[in-house]
Amino acid sequence: MLIADEFFLIAHNDSRGKARLHPTATGLGLAAGLLGELVLFGRITVSGGLVTVLDRRPPADALAHTVLDQLLGEPRHQAVRTWLSFLAQTAVASVGERLARAGVLRRQESRRLLRTNLSYVPVDLNTAAWPATRLRTLLERPEPPSVPDALLLGLVAATGLTREVLWSAGPLAHQRLGVLVPALPAPLKELVGQTEAAVGAAVLRGTP
Repeated sequence: MLIADEFFLIAHNDSRGKARLHPTATGLGLAAGLLGELVLFGRITVSGGLVTVLDRRPPADALAHTVLDQLLGEPRHQAVRTWLSFLAQTAVASVGERLARAGVLRRQESRRLLRTNLSYVPVDLNTAAWPATRLRTLLERPEPPSVPDALLLGLVAATGLTREVLWSAGPLAHQRLGVLVPALPAPLKELVGQTEAAVGAAVLRGTP
């Protein structure tokens, strides 16, 4: 699974698909995951608070291709925070649909009064629970995690999901989590920092 996919599963209830986070934090974390995927694909970089396209070739993943096209279509807008806010508006649906196409989630619509609520529920509970379990196991091993896994752990910490991953972990795992983000490559380290700042600002504003 890609970064945003695993973040989605960690950020939502295993059985009902209900968000464990404030909707704004969920959206920002997913948006950062989508940008992080493009960094890892070598298509963009993040530096000085700006997103810069390095390679215009479309990635193989359809959603990553769409996000890259959006970046290319708005060259005047380069601020990381701008793109986090913009992508956060549709990130739950876009990543949820990607997971549904992969057979991991199932779209579920429910009507309440005049509103139709859309949620994404797991097809298999073990698959949905695996990302959090996998990250907890990685932190309890002596070997350093891969860069993508370290980025995912950084986004988990930046959005307030740490408890969902480390609820049964020992102090060593918590200590290791604290040193992973500073060791990330500079573009990913900045992306995590910008995400944490955006989540903090949204909480202070009381964004719904």
